[in-house]
Amino acid sequence: MTHEVFNQVPPLAGHDLADDPALLDGLEREGAGWAAAEVHELGRLAGTERAQEWGRLANENPPVLRTHDRYGNRVDEVEFHPAWHELMTVAVTHGLHGSAWADPREGAHVARAAKFYTWRVDAGHGCPISMTYAAVPALRQAPELAAQYEPLLAKPEYDFGLHAPLTKNALLAGMSMTEKQGGSDVRANTTQATPQPDGTYRLVGHKWFTSAPMCDVFLTLAQAPDGLTCFLVPRVLPDGALNPLRLMRLKDKLGNKSNASSEVEYENAVAWRVGDEGRGVRTIIEMVNMTRLDCVIGAAAGMRQGVTTAVHHASYRKAFGRYLIDQPLMRNVLADLAIESEAATVLMTRLAGATDRSVRGDASEAAFKRLGLAVSKYWVCKRWPAHAAESLECLGGNGYVEESGMPRLFRESPLNSIWEGSGNVAALDVLRAMAKEPQTVEAFFAEVRAAAGADPRLDAAVAEVEASLLDLDTVQVRARRIVERMALVLQGSLLVRHGHPAVADAFCASRLAGDWGAAFGTLPAGLDLAPIIDRATPKIA
Repeated sequence: MTHEVFNQVPPLAGHDLADDPALLDGLEREGAGWAAAEVHELGRLAGTERAQEWGRLANENPPVLRTHDRYGNRVDEVEFHPAWHELMTVAVTHGLHGSAWADPREGAHVARAAKFYTWRVDAGHGCPISMTYAAVPALRQAPELAAQYEPLLAKPEYDFGLHAPLTKNALLAGMSMTEKQGGSDVRANTTQATPQPDGTYRLVGHKWFTSAPMCDVFLTLAQAPDGLTCFLVPRVLPDGALNPLRLMRLKDKLGNKSNASSEVEYENAVAWRVGDEGRGVRTIIEMVNMTRLDCVIGAAAGMRQGVTTAVHHASYRKAFGRYLIDQPLMRNVLADLAIESEAATVLMTRLAGATDRSVRGDASEAAFKRLGLAVSKYWVCKRWPAHAAESLECLGGNGYVEESGMPRLFRESPLNSIWEGSGNVAALDVLRAMAKEPQTVEAFFAEVRAAAGADPRLDAAVAEVEASLLDLDTVQVRARRIVERMALVLQGSLLVRHGHPAVADAFCASRLAGDWGAAFGTLPAGLDLAPIIDRATPKIA
């Protein structure tokens, strides 16, 4: 033996991923304390080596497209590693997809958000889960279709395979909007929808991004005689024949490897209209808004994963005679990462609560959600890549190695900001909402002002944001800056009211008062970092 291995960090396994103070406090505060046992059950499973191995295997064995069978027949199937199906089974049976829509309990959507946040062993399989959740409110624009499909989209059973949708035990839904010439400008779509005598339509066109093409049904946009319209498109027709949705190729992506993202050609595909002709964007925006919530949840969950991994590493790794976690500068970095993570989590739980209450008819919560979701989707998702990079760096060279899991986290981190509209789209949507729906502005600032007088740094930042909205001549060029500050005062208000005092104090000092540098780890001296780091330390059994 040339040497003994020592000073290496034990695996981060055997802990409860739901053991997260910001998450659990939000779960209780937003009306879903009754779900704590379910969330902990899922958190303990997510912390096992077995579940983590499912995530690794699904990522390292990406899906494979089979366009034809051995005899030359067109099949358009996607094959997945067994680990993918294990992940999907857990997610669906725990109701992370559409089950909240069938749950009458107050806080059902909060409970679902907490479980989606907790089950983070692999981000890729979350895509069909999220789209299925988001499809339900859009589908309700066609009550007759919703009556048939919604119970199957909400059923907690994973039924994989190409069969006629209404013959299956349960369904998954996808979304197919963008085309190669338009991207986020979906009104530039050229896919044509021709009405048929039987009330269906025939779709001809090419979709540039259709994620999770093995889903059973898709909401898609196409140009009908009276304009852009939303349609329900099944993979298999009622008679058992394949609908001609031709999978042309799977995308070779930066991350999100376990999830199949495809290009699809519609060759006279059969579709059913959802909503009125010409109102496709208004119809499908219901789905987009729900996926925005999951983008925020996913980014918050990714930050939590990054900081807990970094703190775990620093707790066991020694350098220069001391554990990393005892070194003042590393403590500054870890605390700064933890603050960013908690700010994202407290915001995520508030948005989940607003979603739940708006679904139950609360108009003021619906107004807050409209603006709060757009603001948060921009900012929280933008923060994740920088957070993932710094978390990775805390592990040094070990963090740059695939076995650590940090490169996978880093590659995943840009996706949520891009998904369903990149940063500029989200920022401009905030301006659009403020101009067209003034009640959303009132609801947003009512939420922020709920902390008025509690911290002068927050009060000053709120006044600054309100003043910045008065200069209408330059509002578009300043859109990102405006939305960033809106997100920060919203996070600050929530932390001051509901967060740990040390976290709230450090957030206000750095993010709002400006006593902060351009990188993580530049918090001012004099802050109480110990409880901040402790709240991010995973408790291994």
